[in-house]
Amino acid sequence: MDGIKSLVSKLTLKEKCSLVSGFDSWHTQPVERLEIPSVMMTDGPHGLRKMDENKKTASATCFPSGAALASSWDRELLEKIGAAIGEEAQAEKISIVLGPACNIKRSPLCGRNFEYFSEDPYLSGQMAKHHVLGVQSQGVGTSLKHFCANNQETMRMRIDEQIDERTLREIYLSGFETAVKEAEPATVMCSYNSVNGMPLACSKRLLTDVLRHEWGFDGFVMTDWGAIKERAECVAAGLDLEMPGCNGVFNDEIENAVQGGALAIEKLDRAVERVLTFVFGAVKRQKEGVSYSVEEHDRLAREAAADCMVLLKNKESVLPLKKEDKVLFVGGFAETPRYQGGGSSHIQPLRTTSLLDALKERGIVFSYSKGFSAKSDEIDEKLEAKALAAAKTADKVVVMAGLPDFYESEGYDRTHLRLPPNQNRLIELLAGVCSNIIVVLSNGAPVEMPWEPLADGILEGYLGGQASGGAVCDILYGDKNPSGRLAETFPLRLEDNPSYLNFPGAQGRVDYREGIYTGYRYYDKKKIPVLYPFGHGLSYTSFSYDCLKLDEEEFEEEDVLILTCRITNTGDRAGAEVAQLYIAAPGIQADRAPKELKGFSKVFLNPGESKIVTFRLDSRSFAYYNVSEKGWFCEPGFHRILVGSTPADIRLEQKIMVRPGRVPRLKVSPYMTVREVLEHPEAKKEISFFVDRYTAKERINDQDGALNPQMIDAMFREMPLKTLTVLYPELFSQDDLETLLKRLEPYGV
Repeated sequence: MDGIKSLVSKLTLKEKCSLVSGFDSWHTQPVERLEIPSVMMTDGPHGLRKMDENKKTASATCFPSGAALASSWDRELLEKIGAAIGEEAQAEKISIVLGPACNIKRSPLCGRNFEYFSEDPYLSGQMAKHHVLGVQSQGVGTSLKHFCANNQETMRMRIDEQIDERTLREIYLSGFETAVKEAEPATVMCSYNSVNGMPLACSKRLLTDVLRHEWGFDGFVMTDWGAIKERAECVAAGLDLEMPGCNGVFNDEIENAVQGGALAIEKLDRAVERVLTFVFGAVKRQKEGVSYSVEEHDRLAREAAADCMVLLKNKESVLPLKKEDKVLFVGGFAETPRYQGGGSSHIQPLRTTSLLDALKERGIVFSYSKGFSAKSDEIDEKLEAKALAAAKTADKVVVMAGLPDFYESEGYDRTHLRLPPNQNRLIELLAGVCSNIIVVLSNGAPVEMPWEPLADGILEGYLGGQASGGAVCDILYGDKNPSGRLAETFPLRLEDNPSYLNFPGAQGRVDYREGIYTGYRYYDKKKIPVLYPFGHGLSYTSFSYDCLKLDEEEFEEEDVLILTCRITNTGDRAGAEVAQLYIAAPGIQADRAPKELKGFSKVFLNPGESKIVTFRLDSRSFAYYNVSEKGWFCEPGFHRILVGSTPADIRLEQKIMVRPGRVPRLKVSPYMTVREVLEHPEAKKEISFFVDRYTAKERINDQDGALNPQMIDAMFREMPLKTLTVLYPELFSQDDLETLLKRLEPYGV
C-alpha cells in the first residue's frame, strides 16, 4: 500500500481525475508515464460477455442464469460454476467479471429477475457468497451488484425508492452484507436508483458508512454503466470508479471541485489508491497460457441445469418417462430453446443443445410437433391442429412452454404473469385429447398456470444455459433425479403479490409499503394460498427426517448453536434433498414474519442411506434490526426451530430459549406508556410500586362489573405516564413521575 501511495503522490491532478473514470467501455485508465497498466472487465454473471472494439462478442460457456442457480440451493455448485467462469476469464485476460446480481425479487414482474437469486435475503446472500468465492479462487475479481435495491427496470435510471430502515437492513441489504463480509468481492457496483431521495452513486451513508465502516469492505466501488450523478459529490461519498469511460466529460467537474475546495484532495487520492491497488494486484494474478476444456465446461453447464430444475408436480408418477413410452414433444422451445435472458448478461454460447438434439443423441424414438412458435405469441391454428392430431395417438405429451425473449428482459418490466395465449390455449386443448400432459417451462420468473389442474407433470426449467436441452432430457427420462427447490413464490395471481399496489410506482417514486413482508413472509402472514410455495420441489424418491438435536438448551448472544438432524432416502432411487431450517421468533419486541429461512443443506443419498445434516446458527439468525438503536437485537423468549423440505412442509420442530446479552433501550419521557416500561425485561421492576396500587384500586372500583379485567389491563398499559398524574393523582403524583423517570434513565437512550 505504501508503494501505491507513493505512486499516487507522483500523479498530476488531471491524471488522478482520469483514473477514477474508465478508459472506454470495458477498461480502466492507463497512465503510460508512470507505467500504470489498464485491466479489462466484462459482463457476467452466468458467463463472459467479452466485447472487442468492434462490439463483437467472444464465445463463452453460458451457464444457467441466477434464478435457476438459486433453485439448486447448492453452495458447492455455485463455487464450481464461479471457478469455471473465472477460468474462462483468465483465458480471455479478463480481470473483473460483473456479477453476481444479489438483488431481492420484490415483484415477479421485474424484467431482470432472471439474473437475481431469490426473494429471500439469506438464500440470496449464500448464493452470492459462493459465486464470488468461486470466481475469485481463479485470481479474477467480481463486482457484486447492483448495490442496492435495484428491484425494477421501469424508471430504473431515476427511480427514488422509499424504504424504511428496518426493511432496508433486513431484506435489501442483508444478502449484500453476507457476500461482502464472508467472500470479500473485489468490487461492488452501485445501482442507478435512489433510496430515500439519495442516488446510490452519491450516498455516503450506504457507500461509506454502511459498506466500508460497518461491513469492512476494502475493495473499490464502481458505477453501473451510466449511473454517475454529481461527479465530485460521488467521489466524496465513496464512489471510486465511473464506468464506462466518459472521455473526460466529468473529470473536469472533479478537478474544478478540488481546485475550488469543494472536494478534499485526500478523498480523490483515496479513490485512486483503491482503483490502483486492484489494478496492480490483478496484473500480478493474471496467468499466462491459460486454456480450458470446452467439453468439461459444457458438461458442468448440463449438470448444473439439471440440478437447478424444479419438479413442481408429478401426478401418479407420470415422470420419469420410460424409453418405451410413445411420447409426443410439442412446442417451438424443443427445437429453439430459450436458455438465457436479454440484455447485458446475454452470452454468445460456445455451443447449444436443444431437447430434440438430446433425444436424438440418446437414441430415443419420439414424435415432435411444433404446435406454436417460440418467437411469437400468435395462435397458429394449423400448427395447433397438427399437434392435436399427433397427441391422439401418444401415450404422453410433453409441452415445451415458456416466455419468449421479448416477454422479459433487462430494460423493461413485465405487465402480467401470463404465458403467451397460444401456449395456454394449446396446453388446454392437448389435455382434452391425451390423459398424460407434462409441461416443461423455460422462463426467468413465475408465471400463472390456468391449466395447472389439467397437467399431470410440471417441470420448471428456468433459463438453464446452453446445455439446458440435454438437462431437460436427463430429468424427463430419469437419468437425473430432480433436486431443485423454488427460490421464489409462484402466486396464484399477480394481484396476490405483496408489492402489487406499489409497483412500479409513478412520477419517479415507488413506496416499499409491504415492508419486511416480501415473498413467502407475506403469504405466510396473510395465509394467502399460492400456486407453488417458496422452497417447493419434488423428487423421484422420498425422504424422512428425524433426530433433531440442539447442542444447547438455551442460546446466549455470543453463542453459536449447532443443530443436527438425520435425513434418510426412503425411496428406491438415488437423489438429493434440500433440508431447510426456519426460525419462528416470538414477535414481541418487533413485528416478525411467521418464519424466516436461516439455514439449508443439500445432501445426496442413495436408496436407504442416511446422513446427518448440520446447521450453525449465530445471533443474527435470531435477530431483527432495531431502528432506534441502529443495531441488531435478539428477542428474549422461546424461538421455534423448524426443519423441513419446504416452509409448508415442516418435519421437525424444537424450541429454544434465547437470552440476549443486551436489550433495546427505552426512549425515556413523560409520554412513554406503561406498556413500554413493562415490556422492558429489567426496567419493569421500577414501576411495580404503581402497578400494585393501580390494580388494587381498580378491583375496588369495579364492584358493579362495568369494567372487565381485560379492559382495565388494556387501558392501563396504553396510558402515558404523564396522564397517570392527571387521572390518578392520589396513586401516582408528579413526584412519583419524576422519581420513576430518574430510575428509568439507566435503561434509556
